[in-house]
Amino acid sequence: MSEHTMRAVTIKEFGGPEVLTVERVARPEPLPTEVLVRVHAAGINPVDWKTRAGKGMAGMQTLPLILGWDVSGVVEEVGFGVTTLAPGDEVYGMPWFPRPASAYAEFVTAPSRHFARKPTSIGHAEAAALPLAALTAWQALVDTAGVKAGQRVLVHAAAGGVGHLAVQFAKHLGAEVVATASEPRHAWLKELGADETIDYRQQRFEDVTRDIDVVIDLIGSQDDTDARSVSVTRPGGLVVSIPGGVSERLATVAGQAGVRTSPFLVEPDGVALTTIAELVDSGVVRIEVERTFPLEEVAQAHRRGEIDRTRGKLVLTVTH
Repeated sequence: MSEHTMRAVTIKEFGGPEVLTVERVARPEPLPTEVLVRVHAAGINPVDWKTRAGKGMAGMQTLPLILGWDVSGVVEEVGFGVTTLAPGDEVYGMPWFPRPASAYAEFVTAPSRHFARKPTSIGHAEAAALPLAALTAWQALVDTAGVKAGQRVLVHAAAGGVGHLAVQFAKHLGAEVVATASEPRHAWLKELGADETIDYRQQRFEDVTRDIDVVIDLIGSQDDTDARSVSVTRPGGLVVSIPGGVSERLATVAGQAGVRTSPFLVEPDGVALTTIAELVDSGVVRIEVERTFPLEEVAQAHRRGEIDRTRGKLVLTVTH
């Protein structure tokens, strides 16, 4: 095949998993300050299938579209001005978010500082599972909430991609961690650092926990989780609402209770990814990959993800 083309997953219209098609498209070329990365694996996130369906970040995309933001691979070329990376470097990143990064492909281009060197202790599949989920958890806990040792942090949907990393980061920061998840995930979450686990199927979390300083809400208005979280949060505490921002109801309830709220959207951050890689390589943090799929099985991978029962992450393997 021509060195000027590559395999990629494209969508020409928003819809179900059936709109995902693997085809050959033009290979990108790095501009000044950019790198060309040969993708070995691409992580799959809820924003991917939401965008594919016409929600999520669909409003920021144009069709035809190559989905995906999570990348782990090897630098193939560097554009003029790049001094921090060189061809042959193993890197991982979440480039361009929320603009299209086109990660479901054999090559991507992006500013060099949207990437960091890949953790050396894990393979590309595990590294590709990290960037978006890890940056979401890290930026929410460190930059937005400023979590400190001794605080109590409640993580909703703690067994998912962002959630299981938030549990570990919060524990690393010295917090006492309360995690909501189905009961079969509890033993695993305690291994990751959860001090208290709540089975949301059997108990309402507000009946069994309290005095929370920071809520990492990965569920939102579903089942009124965001507004219910206010009742367990200390006055002056913070609810970080990640999926859909701060709803009018959440703002009202929180305001009446003296609880702060914050919307959140993750940003590319090569510096934070370097820190995260160090935590992974030192054994402080581990990433859970439930299953990998070859690029050609991307539709099946999306169907699996949309069931919403994944432990950790799903990943597409691109280059072997």
